[in-house]
Amino acid sequence: MTSKSPQDNSIDLMLKSLRLPSFVKYHREVAHKAETAGWTFGAYLAHLAELELEERRRKRLERNLKRSGLPREKTLATLDASRLPAKVRRQVPILCEGGFVDRAENLLAFGLPGRGKSHLLAAVCHELVQRGYTVLFTPAYRLVQRLLAAKRDLALEAELKRLDRFDVVAIDDIGYVQQDRAEMEVLFAFLGERYERRSVLISSNLVFSRWDRIFKDPMTTAAAIDRVVHHATILELTGPSYRTQAAKHRAGKADEDSSES
Repeated sequence: MTSKSPQDNSIDLMLKSLRLPSFVKYHREVAHKAETAGWTFGAYLAHLAELELEERRRKRLERNLKRSGLPREKTLATLDASRLPAKVRRQVPILCEGGFVDRAENLLAFGLPGRGKSHLLAAVCHELVQRGYTVLFTPAYRLVQRLLAAKRDLALEAELKRLDRFDVVAIDDIGYVQQDRAEMEVLFAFLGERYERRSVLISSNLVFSRWDRIFKDPMTTAAAIDRVVHHATILELTGPSYRTQAAKHRAGKADEDSSES
């Protein structure tokens, strides 16, 4: 590798000051390629700009994925789509495109424990991140704790604004949250703040008729359901439990191994 000339060093310093790291990294290599191939100055500059934009996109995706809290293993590639109801299976590709996020619509996944609700929502969220949307994936109890802490510090409004920076907030296992009034109030405030403005994704093992276990007060329950369901896609996950079937498969495999030995 040839040493850098004073002009190269000067160019590197200027590009660094302009915050163009890919230009710094590739301009000499691309210049050599351009000279060899007879590129125009415009083609040379366009190629460098493409490299810079692609690198920025990659780093932005990495940051967004890290901030999302998404379980890395629960992706579309690891989702067993054959176990989903046919209607849900048809809806998944459309949801992954993100049009419902642009329209500030919600996505709700219902089903008994072990039906793949969390994995399905996480998989959709992974695809949304790849399309440039900002996502927060959080268990319901953790979101409630976060909001309660903000309220205690007289900073609930500021916290709601921070959460508003996410295009999508996915609340996992809302049915397991057994709120007292303070917890119910902050969750209701969060849902009201995002209503018709930002998308909320929710997984729950409780059907709507049992959401009074979450919000306690009948009027508050009805109002919460109204906000969540209005402009929403509802996915109903039926069939046997993934975890139960996996346990049976492991037990059967163990029996086979013991009989062979």
